[in-house]
This record gives sequence, C-alpha cells and structure tokens, in this order.
Amino acid sequence: MAFDLAQKTAFITGGASGIGLAVAKLFIEQGAKVAIADIQDPSTTAKEIGAIGLQCDVSSETSVSNALTLARELLGCSLDIVVLNAGIGDVGPTLEKSDSSLIERVTAVNYYGVVYGLKHAPGVMNDDGAIICTASLAAFVNVPGSAIYSASKKAVVSLTEMAALELGPRGIRVNCICPGYVDTNMGSGDGGRQLCEAFTALGRMATVGDISGVFLFLASDASRYVTGQAIKVDGGWSAGLSLQLLEQLTGSETSPG
Repeated sequence: MAFDLAQKTAFITGGASGIGLAVAKLFIEQGAKVAIADIQDPSTTAKEIGAIGLQCDVSSETSVSNALTLARELLGCSLDIVVLNAGIGDVGPTLEKSDSSLIERVTAVNYYGVVYGLKHAPGVMNDDGAIICTASLAAFVNVPGSAIYSASKKAVVSLTEMAALELGPRGIRVNCICPGYVDTNMGSGDGGRQLCEAFTALGRMATVGDISGVFLFLASDASRYVTGQAIKVDGGWSAGLSLQLLEQLTGSETSPG
C-alpha cells in the first residue's frame, strides 16, 4: 500500500514519450489521475492511456503556469505530484565549438523548464505532495562534448536541493532522478549502448521500465522522509570501473598491483 497512488493527482511534463510516458502509465496503474504535458499536442497519447493531455512549452513561463493551472482545473483538485521531466539531449560539440543557438535551446528547456515548474507548481499543489525532476548522470559524470547539457542537468540538482529546503515546511518533498543512458529517442543509440555495456556494472543500457519505478517510489508514501536528493539510476556506472572494462583495459578483472 505504500506505493498506492489512489486518490492522487499528477502532472508530468514531457509525458507523451520516453521516460515521461512510462511514468504516466505506471502512475495510472497505481490509481493516480494524470495530466501529461508536451510541446506537441499529446491528446491522442493521453486518450490511449487514460490521461488528460495538455500542450506546453516548458521554455515559456506563461505556458508552464497556464498548463499547471489547467491541469488542476481539469483534474478537479489540487495536484499531489508534479514531475518536471521535459528535456532535450543535444550534445556533441566541445565548449569552444558550441554555438549560441545550442546553448540557448538547451538552457531554455533543461534549466528554465525546471525553474518555471518549481516556481509555479507549489501554487497548485496540496501540502505533503511530491515534486520529481529529471536530471541526468551527466550532472556527475563528464563526457567531452556534453558541457552545455551536463551544466543544465547539474543546475537541476542544485534547484532540487534549494526547492526541498524552501518547500519543506509544507511537507512537499522535492527530489531528482539522474538516469544514465536510457533506450529512448534521447538514448544516443548504439553509441550510448556501447558505453553502457562497457561502463556499467550491469553491462547494459536502461529501459524506461528500469527508471519509472524510481519515480513511483519518490511519488509515493514509501519515500515520505526522502527530500533534496539526487538519485543516480545508472546501472552502477558511477560506482567505479566495471569488471568488463577493467578486463578490456588490463586483461584482468582485478585492480593491477
């Protein structure tokens, strides 16, 4: 029963595909009433899963504020759960080759999208609710060519911690999830898969199902004393060198000595 979301209402950005869609489906399975928001009209997808669909551009403060207010109206009550998941994964150029359009685009969606969500969500939420942001393992593990993306996700971690402090008196918990590569359209395809096979302890890329359960934990009463945390869901990548990588590099599964 600790994971039961019956009588709960949830709002999810980036909810029409990938991780956001998997989270929406799982929340609905656990009894929640859900509104999904996406930059493209998510009405068809929402109807298919039994949710409410709202068009929202998270890089626009007005769009975020309006979507949250409309979600409360259409769901019929204040929100219990807000998932700030929308993001883009534009990577590739080094810092000196990053043009201004990429910098502005990634910052507008990945950073401002969370800022606006954290600014306006509390006003339409019940006390003792939960806000969950999607950050990334890239906030902690640097890969050349992802500086702008990594910085935007590091900012999400900082925003999460600050919001947790500020909303604590209302009992609203704020946490973020930091996935490694996930098998979605943002998952970097074969390149991401190869990195996961080499660097993760589990030797594989994540599925959306590997990630969505952690959102359920943070949305539910099972995590009622967890706030201000950045939870890495990375298959053990951040734990250290994997056995397979160590053997590939040194010919042995143990540390050279």
